[in-house]
Amino acid sequence: MAIERRQGQERARNEAALRSRVAPFLAMEVFKEAATLESAGRRIIRMETGEPSAPAPRVVREAAIRALENGRIGYTQSLGLPSLRARIAQHYQETYGVHVPMERVAVTTGSSGGFILAFLSLFDAGARVAVAAPGYPAYRNILEAIDVEVVTLETMARDRHAVTAAMIEAAHAQRPLDGVLLMSPANPTGTMMSDETLAEISATCQRLGIAFVSDEIYHGLTYERPAQTALAFGDQAIIVNSFSKYYCMTGWRIGWLVLPDWLIRSVERLSQSFAISPPTLSQIAAEKAFDAIGDLETVKAGYARNRALLIQELPRIGLGDFHPADGAFYLYCNVSRFTNDSLDFCKRMLDEAGVAATPGVDFDREHGSSAVRFSFAGSYDDIVEALERLQRWLPKA
Repeated sequence: MAIERRQGQERARNEAALRSRVAPFLAMEVFKEAATLESAGRRIIRMETGEPSAPAPRVVREAAIRALENGRIGYTQSLGLPSLRARIAQHYQETYGVHVPMERVAVTTGSSGGFILAFLSLFDAGARVAVAAPGYPAYRNILEAIDVEVVTLETMARDRHAVTAAMIEAAHAQRPLDGVLLMSPANPTGTMMSDETLAEISATCQRLGIAFVSDEIYHGLTYERPAQTALAFGDQAIIVNSFSKYYCMTGWRIGWLVLPDWLIRSVERLSQSFAISPPTLSQIAAEKAFDAIGDLETVKAGYARNRALLIQELPRIGLGDFHPADGAFYLYCNVSRFTNDSLDFCKRMLDEAGVAATPGVDFDREHGSSAVRFSFAGSYDDIVEALERLQRWLPKA
């Protein structure tokens, strides 16, 4: 009996907790495999992750260098450097005409750290939170890891994969929701909600007592019209943003939240224990990112050129079924004429054509088997080469 008990204890020690058994983030799995092939000497065209190929702006890097040369890099306040929080608040006035007191801004370790802090502050175990499908897979994985039930809002290509207030109200009527989490411009589709739709969603959530989390990480990266913040339609939305995408600072791991007054202290207490403070060097550098808009707009013009090329050329090689992306830097292509297994398709595309892209099942577990996401955040020359490789690799009709 004692032997059996010891064996049971040994098995328990060798097994990860159930909450850790979330689905893999397939974009990062492809990233890992592509890096392995590159280390073996192969040239891989990287279109799998949403990572700008441009470096952080020079003024950002110079600010980091000066801080390092000045010596000690210590902790900051848990909600971030007051000067950075104030500069982010100023950004809302300058960009959207919305007044945000700096006290409502919390600097985070990337948007990922912001999601964790926001979710833990907002939702107890067993809460129900609605997300769009297709949508960013880390939402679901983080929520499931903290025992929150994820409610899927299925969108359709014919409706531009856009969530509506009516969809939220219908899901809430079926069984009450505690939260709604949406992104505009969206990953993986690039779809952007109209101002009218965003206003309706904000009003619906406030009326029904549903927490509204608005992921605005791709703001700044739009091609026809600017994106509007959910804060323009009420001060109770929880805003998540980051310096990773528009500001080209992915590896610096620095983002922010804008919080309603009643949530600030909860986020601060959690941040004190989870991270002590966001990375100080990254905070110092990020404050200068707002001074580099000219350089960043030049980078965005490169994305626009890549987008135009793909929109023109993908249909010629059989990948023309996509929404042309209002924002972000992705095209979410229907590949059903070639496969009903996007995971296998992407594995073969990487191995045989040397083009890395993300299978649609990463973004939509139910219907993503016939879709692939291509990132166009790389160089124009890489996009040209990717098209040439895909044209040779894809079966001819």
